[in-house]
Amino acid sequence: MDWEFTEDAAFLALCDAFRESGESSAIEFLANGEGAFHFQDLAQNAAGEGIDLSESNALDTFQQEVIETMEKLCQN
Repeated sequence: MDWEFTEDAAFLALCDAFRESGESSAIEFLANGEGAFHFQDLAQNAAGEGIDLSESNALDTFQQEVIETMEKLCQN
């Protein structure tokens, strides 16, 4: 992927909300309302950057990358 999503405002908001939630699992956080809302914003921004997430495999790969990055960067 050519787009550095970790610098996107939606990803930064996602990480802030994850930290504030007290949730220990990024997967669980993305499954709830606030996490899903921020992830949707990030996915829309990805589309705006030319990243095609229309195929479920591409979306799954993107989501897994976001989850791994969140767990690495956003937890204490």
